[in-house]
Amino acid sequence: MTNYTQIVDNYQRDGVVKLSAFFSEQLVTEVRAELERYMRDDLPSKPADARSLEPDGKTVRNLWRLELHSDYFRELAASERITSLVGELVGGEPVLAAVETFNKPARVGSAVPYHQDNAYFCRTPPDMLTLWVAIDPVTTENGAIYFIKGSHKFGLLPTKPSGVTGNSIGLAEPPTVPRSEQFCATLEPGDATIHHCEAIHHSDPNRTDQSRLGLLFVFRGAHTKVDEELRTVYSAAQTATPPA
Repeated sequence: MTNYTQIVDNYQRDGVVKLSAFFSEQLVTEVRAELERYMRDDLPSKPADARSLEPDGKTVRNLWRLELHSDYFRELAASERITSLVGELVGGEPVLAAVETFNKPARVGSAVPYHQDNAYFCRTPPDMLTLWVAIDPVTTENGAIYFIKGSHKFGLLPTKPSGVTGNSIGLAEPPTVPRSEQFCATLEPGDATIHHCEAIHHSDPNRTDQSRLGLLFVFRGAHTKVDEELRTVYSAAQTATPPA
């Protein structure tokens, strides 16, 4: 088995790690082609909650539940390279929770407010993470994600509905850590980040001519359970701003 000691140590310390060239150039090309095919051929027949749109009402912001709607992405998530690494980080047997995209399309890609993913996932203990793979270059100009290192140790902070389609719940108060002290995850295609479900993060809108497509794999430890109190809070936000 690959030695993941340094990755595990950095993840436990910071709540986020960067992996260079996690996907090969060939795999990135394959994934891009499959996403384009899925959106063209399959998405029109899928349920409404299979995607969310940008405020323009026509551009896809997110693809949701690809693990249910696509054999290709479900099988990719089950690859040994992904599951062996994730298993080291969730503290037990990894269970796939979701495969999705954050498209951040050129010129209209919307911002993501400060949040912690476990406000959506609602799991206890919070042994859950997201593997975020860049399909496009990710720059400070087109909406790179900013993470507050170590914030996964803060616990889940108070939340409020955000009113943002696709990111319906955010922090009640923005953190005081200045942006200059946050980790900005600029990535080349194939690079990846892995972040803990309670790491605080956010991103800016994309006003450039370059899209910022990311493919996400969400995993939890098999030992985690639903926190019903968190689920109630999230459900209210989700109802106010569906689908997520």
